Amino acid sequence: MSMKEDGLLIASALSDVQINVHGVHFRLKKKLLVAKSAKLAKLLEKNQHEDISHLLPDIPGDSQTFELAAKFFYGHELNLSAENVIPLACLAHYLEMTDDFSPNNLYDRCLSFMEQWVFPSWNESIKAFQSTELVIRQALELGLINSCLDSIVSKAISKPDLLGKPIKNPMDGDSGDGKNGYYPSARRRLYVPDWKQDQLITLTLQHYLFVMTAMIHKGIQSEYITGCLLRYLEKWVYCVVGGVGLPLHKKREVIEQVEKLLPDERELVPFKYLSEMLRSAITLQASLDCRNRLEIRMGKKLNEATVVDLLIPSQGYAREEKYDTECIGRIVKSFYANYNSSDSAELVGVTELIEEFLSEVASDVALKKDTFISLAEMAIATSLGIQRNTDGIYRAIDIYLGKHGYLTETEREEVCRVLDCHKMSQEAREHARQNERLPLRVVVQVLYVGHLQLRDAIANGDMLDSYGRCQRVEGGENAVVGVDRDNHSQGTAASEEELLRAEMKDMDDRVMELEKECCRMRIEMEKSGGGSHSVVKKKGSMWKQLKRKFGCIRNSMHECNCQVKKKKVHPKNCA
Repeated sequence: MSMKEDGLLIASALSDVQINVHGVHFRLKKKLLVAKSAKLAKLLEKNQHEDISHLLPDIPGDSQTFELAAKFFYGHELNLSAENVIPLACLAHYLEMTDDFSPNNLYDRCLSFMEQWVFPSWNESIKAFQSTELVIRQALELGLINSCLDSIVSKAISKPDLLGKPIKNPMDGDSGDGKNGYYPSARRRLYVPDWKQDQLITLTLQHYLFVMTAMIHKGIQSEYITGCLLRYLEKWVYCVVGGVGLPLHKKREVIEQVEKLLPDERELVPFKYLSEMLRSAITLQASLDCRNRLEIRMGKKLNEATVVDLLIPSQGYAREEKYDTECIGRIVKSFYANYNSSDSAELVGVTELIEEFLSEVASDVALKKDTFISLAEMAIATSLGIQRNTDGIYRAIDIYLGKHGYLTETEREEVCRVLDCHKMSQEAREHARQNERLPLRVVVQVLYVGHLQLRDAIANGDMLDSYGRCQRVEGGENAVVGVDRDNHSQGTAASEEELLRAEMKDMDDRVMELEKECCRMRIEMEKSGGGSHSVVKKKGSMWKQLKRKFGCIRNSMHECNCQVKKKKVHPKNCA
């Protein structure tokens, strides 16, 4: 076989040594080899008439690297570059092509080229480091890996934005003129740099971990480390525009390793990035430790989340529910386990967030009753110690009952058991009075609570706030709820009070009659078995008549969509 390139011709007629390098055969002149390589000189001296390929089993580099060495043997000009100089240096050292054996030899020329043209440059240092993939063991032994790392890290220490801009936290507003979610650098440029921000993230995972571990060890600012790590995920895991696809097991390894390197500072990684990481970790079936650590990180920053951030899809064929509610439960627990601030604003924000999340998942037709109740109890627990009404809980219950019209009366009562009617606002209680989705028992309770609060307000001279609690006003028993004494006369106040007392008495009678009617309907249902369609239809009709009778439904609502009337038994019982 012969080799020809750039005017180089090594003909078999003139060559007397054959070397096989990774499946490619080279026939070279013995005289030229022994003049430059001490190793080949020793081998050829002992094996003058044999193929010595089997004596070079672990030759570093590939066939292209050996082809460059062959050019050097024949005295042709070398085209050294950052991409080929380290593999060629490893090969030259393996073949003992040093100045100790022959002046101006290949190994020393490679070292000189790296010192002059590679290590002074950020980009060239990264290219050279990336080229060590096939010769990483030899490069480590020769110290070339450390030389590349020292070059890269030293430049990053003096100019950390070589790693790219820090990630901008959306909670901090739109300060600065950064694009794509990155902060602009405030550091003045002292020179025109020879670098690209995305050069570092082109490294393979093994090489990238080498660099980032060294940078963390040297104490480079955490915000730059974080930004670089997240951009690496975008390129290799999320496959954004211009990204590179990887096999799933490789993506899983990337996300696990990047999560380990993320700094622990709470403020560095925005919640939306953590949420995206957790989604990917779940999809890629990352290790349990990785997912647990991500949930803990998210828990510490839960006050920054939006409802969309919490809508993590369920995984697995056995999961019927649309969203992973168990995961959110663990994140909420993590928030409270790590919360130590004296400012209640974060608690209020998290409470509102969980209530919004509850309303969002309530529309999932596959959400089980017990799961919804558990989430509702968690939402209520987050509001403990905070002056907050239960309107958000009521809204979620209303949505859930609307999407799960097949629930029986008993099951709907179980769902509503988490609702504290005493903490509902007047507007919510007014809505509940006319809500045909609610069980009769709950409507009675709402009416009764409204009656009690109205009676107490009149008796004590108080007025109700939006939480359904009493606030005292001046005037004692002569005061009237909602009446501005500065704008009304005493006679008008007395007249209003009489009207309110009359309304209170009328409500007493209506509540008592409603309770009796509710009990009578229960007895009828129990006698009839409670399972036939006729009973369901009759009950729906009685429910409408009952509500209309007590003023809980207006004539304009006759055409409203009544969930109770539509369906009263489980689908599994309708077969």
